Amino acid sequence: MATAIVSQSVRSFVPCPIQSAASRPKSHSSVYEIVTEQVIRQLESGVAPWRKPWRTEMPCNLVSGKPYRGINLFLLGMQGRESKYWLTFRQANALGGHVRAGEKASVVTFWNIGEERINAKTGKLSKPFLLRYYNVFNATQIDGLESLKLGNASMPVPNIDACEAIVSGMPNPPRREASNAAWYRPASDTVGMPSKTLFSSSEEYYSTLFHELTHSTGHASRVGREGIEHVETFGSDSYSREELVAEMGAAMLCGVTGIAPATLQNSAAYLKTWIERLKSDSRLLVSAASAAQKASDYILGHSQAVESETEGGN
Repeated sequence: MATAIVSQSVRSFVPCPIQSAASRPKSHSSVYEIVTEQVIRQLESGVAPWRKPWRTEMPCNLVSGKPYRGINLFLLGMQGRESKYWLTFRQANALGGHVRAGEKASVVTFWNIGEERINAKTGKLSKPFLLRYYNVFNATQIDGLESLKLGNASMPVPNIDACEAIVSGMPNPPRREASNAAWYRPASDTVGMPSKTLFSSSEEYYSTLFHELTHSTGHASRVGREGIEHVETFGSDSYSREELVAEMGAAMLCGVTGIAPATLQNSAAYLKTWIERLKSDSRLLVSAASAAQKASDYILGHSQAVESETEGGN
């Protein structure tokens, strides 16, 4: 019988050289490894990227204006840059800009979708998906863009009304009930939450609720995630993956509303656990971020949104 998924964030409410992917192709697995190694370095420095409040508005490509999604949100967000705008080397040159000597690029992933073909194993038509990457630079790393008057983005202003609008506007929401802890129970499709008055701030309350609502999107009546109704015990691979999806999904929704995620401290034990998990499974980060993006899209009513980037952010 399915049991309730209790958030690790429950405790927090108690007061207290430049080269593109096209010119240097990488195999499917090595791109996962590139991404994972970057996040592991962040973990080893003492911070989990999905628990790091956004310094600016959500990162987006300057030329296309499109926000980055999935794992790219965290890869760029964890850089701590003052501008939300990012460009490829070519895009910067086309705008009359020049990447300053010595500046390091940041990685952005995208799915290269091949032509439809018959799958040799299943006999059915399918399109091959290959994970690739390209490099981007933040606007603050580029000279010659002054005429665009981009300026530096400030911290987003918390919008509690927007939080409530997201919660009340969620399609096909789960049942809600009062509880002394925050959890999601798949068997009854119910989210339990303590009273808002028990949290130290409204931001903490909503970020915890976003975490549980992200769990609930795994139900078959919504996005559906494999194993959500039969999540194994605390510490198992399936439990860890689901918790990572929920933490990333909540962080994405917090970014939309400008509130800081309610978090536990980044304890040494917590960080060590994730370092070990990611070293043993380099695909975990990308797959969890993709699932989190689908979950937050659903909660926002954008379930038909395009999931992946295209090269160059266009």
